[in-house]
Amino acid sequence: MAQKRYSPIEPRRCSVGDRQKIIYPTELEAEVAARNAEIDHNLPVNTLDYYKCEFGDHFHLRHAHSIQKPNNH
Repeated sequence: MAQKRYSPIEPRRCSVGDRQKIIYPTELEAEVAARNAEIDHNLPVNTLDYYKCEFGDHFHLRHAHSIQKPNNH
């Protein structure tokens, strides 16, 4: 019997600025992906965050430190 060959799954991507970012169709999928990536890369919890894309009805991941915090001065 011939052995089956599987090709890697290539996730859908969206152009954000000059980067191609992975698309997560739902907020829940983005949150799960963020937590799994933290575990896979031994990152502290909540190092990664997700946001709704301004160019489509989907979500992307980002480092939590990249979020602009309001200046309360």
